[in-house]
Amino acid sequence: MTKRPTKDVMNEIWRKYVSTHSDELKEEIVRIYLPLVRYVVGRMSVVIPTGLSQDDLLSFGVMGLLDAIDRYDPYRGVSFNTFAFPRIRGAILDELRRYDWFSRSAREKIQRLEKAINELNKQGIKVDDEELMIKLEMDEKELKEIYELMSRSYVVSLDEVIFLEDGEVERGSLVSDNAPTPEEFTESNEERERLKGALEKLPEKEKLVLSLYYYEGLTFKEIGEVIGVTESRISQIHGKALSVLRGLLKKEYN
Repeated sequence: MTKRPTKDVMNEIWRKYVSTHSDELKEEIVRIYLPLVRYVVGRMSVVIPTGLSQDDLLSFGVMGLLDAIDRYDPYRGVSFNTFAFPRIRGAILDELRRYDWFSRSAREKIQRLEKAINELNKQGIKVDDEELMIKLEMDEKELKEIYELMSRSYVVSLDEVIFLEDGEVERGSLVSDNAPTPEEFTESNEERERLKGALEKLPEKEKLVLSLYYYEGLTFKEIGEVIGVTESRISQIHGKALSVLRGLLKKEYN
């Protein structure tokens, strides 16, 4: 396994690249950060569309990596992992959307579930599996299948913590390309408070799954090993948690 350059070496590589934009240095940077692309792909809970493969997702991610390299300013004090992560993810999502990777029938099932959750929230009825099965006129197996579809549909996650060179830090401490206005900063704080309040209303197991996935960086398989259930079951719990969370947030706005 190739040893990753030290921080001082990377700083020197970036300094030279910013000065020269050497193709040779760019290729070296791509090679060094390919593990980050693999990490991002591994964190995305998506079903690969027919006609595509895992290698295709990696190639989409590399396009995002190349864009990040071109736009990165090492003198702003933000690590490259922090800067590149959303761009790699965004490039993958853009390509997946072009393939219309989610079927119409799957979308319709998810829309039915969301409508049922919204109606129960409006009626002040606790959203649980029994109520949803009655509302949707389906059995437990069918409902769990929709939860799994819902989980896969949320390819843009709620990540508030992301992978960095020196561990994990909160997104609030990251430097964006454009500093937010005071109004945008206030709105973002309000959004976080709404999200925090909605999360507190979820059952403990669903909160645990979201915490392990979005804050601890575990995969569905790893979470399943921690909790003692299958990867598929974690996907279902994740889907249900996000669908209920979305309904709670929508109710908050109405």
